[in-house]
Amino acid sequence: MKKQWVRKEPVDNEIVNRLADELKLDRTLASLLVRRGITTAEDANSFFNPQLSQLHDPFLMKDMDKAVERIHRALQNKERILVYGDYDVDGTTAVAVMFSFLSKQPNVDMSDLNTRQIEYRIPDRYNDGYGLNASAVEYAKDHNFSLIITLDCGIKANKEIELANSLGIDVIVGDHHRSGDIIPAGYAILDPKRPDCEYPYKHLSGCGISFKIIQAYCRRYGIPETEIYDYLDMVVVSIASDVVPITGENRILAYYGLKQINTKPRPAFESILKYSNVVKSSKGDPNMYFNRELTITDLVFLIGPRINAAGRMESGKNAVRLLLADSIERSEIFAKEIDEYNKERKVLDSKATEEALAHFDSGKISETAKTTVVYDPSWHKGVIGIVASRLTEFYYRPTIVFTKSGELITGSARSVGGFDIYSAIEACSDLIEHWGGHKYAAGLSIKEENFDAFCQNFEKVATEQLAEESLIPKVEIDAEIDFCVITRTFFDNLKKFAPFGTKNPNPTFETRDVVDGGNSKIVGQKHLKLSLIQNNKQSYLIDGIAFQQADQEALIKSGKPFSIAYQLEENDWNGKVSIQLNVKDIQG
Repeated sequence: MKKQWVRKEPVDNEIVNRLADELKLDRTLASLLVRRGITTAEDANSFFNPQLSQLHDPFLMKDMDKAVERIHRALQNKERILVYGDYDVDGTTAVAVMFSFLSKQPNVDMSDLNTRQIEYRIPDRYNDGYGLNASAVEYAKDHNFSLIITLDCGIKANKEIELANSLGIDVIVGDHHRSGDIIPAGYAILDPKRPDCEYPYKHLSGCGISFKIIQAYCRRYGIPETEIYDYLDMVVVSIASDVVPITGENRILAYYGLKQINTKPRPAFESILKYSNVVKSSKGDPNMYFNRELTITDLVFLIGPRINAAGRMESGKNAVRLLLADSIERSEIFAKEIDEYNKERKVLDSKATEEALAHFDSGKISETAKTTVVYDPSWHKGVIGIVASRLTEFYYRPTIVFTKSGELITGSARSVGGFDIYSAIEACSDLIEHWGGHKYAAGLSIKEENFDAFCQNFEKVATEQLAEESLIPKVEIDAEIDFCVITRTFFDNLKKFAPFGTKNPNPTFETRDVVDGGNSKIVGQKHLKLSLIQNNKQSYLIDGIAFQQADQEALIKSGKPFSIAYQLEENDWNGKVSIQLNVKDIQG
């Protein structure tokens, strides 16, 4: 699919020059800081050197004081507490953080598996669906739980919380999704996105909310906060996997979470990574536990899918068991099991993707439609989100993939840049039984007889809101540079902008008048291994990789100059470390 290159508007040269001089920084990099709203040396220092002391006071979150007081009272009075969370990465990490912290508090009785004071529960994706459900509340009543803490869910569980209230069970909600029109009547409702919450940062993950709760508990009851920093590795995995912005408070949490994984990973992550050819380093470097430094991208592609696979294929409880494992021997048992789930997931999502793509070939999907909505009752519910993402990559339209789920059909939605798919789904709420999510990803359930009407309404909303140019994938260019700019110093300074992710992307550069250096070739059938020079200057020969762009081989080999859009990365091959280009697009 042809892509549109969008070159960002110039920034104030006076500010750029001043910042570059003060920081002794390349002007291109100074301009990247200004684009991120960083205009002073002081702001740049905070950006490059985030500090845990810069985290916001957790008590700025509405109801936080009530929440920690109620948790403390439950612990002191030996009340049973049920920690309840979603079945995805964000939910299971959030539950693991809270359960681990509470179970380690003084005088907490965890001796009897059947009556232990703290217990966790993850809903079954297929039998229970998303979020807090009535059966979980009934379970809590039957097993003498007087407090439920929901994490990564609960903000729209009004009926379920009313049921809990009627049964004498208090509910603390720790969520980060958008609320409905009416906030649930729980004991405490913690959600920065609730309209009446003035918490300064609105984009925490569900696990981030869990961390803020235990941070508040530590502050209120005199526990050193250093005791909870070991949980930051789970927080950063949730930030990466839930695709929340890596700005503000999330940047601090992600920065230190990555440090934790790279220097002192918990057994769960070490065991998972063994299945990804990321092994313990033999270099003896105290700052490098693995054979290479892990990034947000590694968490997204190597750790996240495997944790998710437990909830997709079997039960999210298995992911929590893995995360809580206190030894390599124990974690490797669970990691092997989860890797098998992941293999099964790959087979099912590949099959469903192939069948979904056939809807286009058969003409079931109009070429002029602004949306893609497909349904097949045989598709595995655990993979429809992945299939929706793949279809969005193929056709770049707001996409919903549905499958049968009990008496309803359940859909997973993914969006394209600039289109709020949550609001679009909400506009069709008269046809929907349940829905929730974010601007770019959401889930919903509808009656099967309403499918055709929903498709029509959803398409109508998208047609009204989406211009034709919005359906062309864009490559946002941060700056145009020549290859001679790409030095080790330049790259090392660029690395200080990490961790990269949503709202803090790895910068994309443009270089023109590029030609093949003589060694470019197709690798693995679909990819291009590149060897490039600019303006025929052999001294600036640089290697690159262009994934899924083998169709550009003729242009590369034509001898004619072309332009590339790329990001810079480090390549460690046989002990030799070099800078290479990760080419996002090529244009003649």
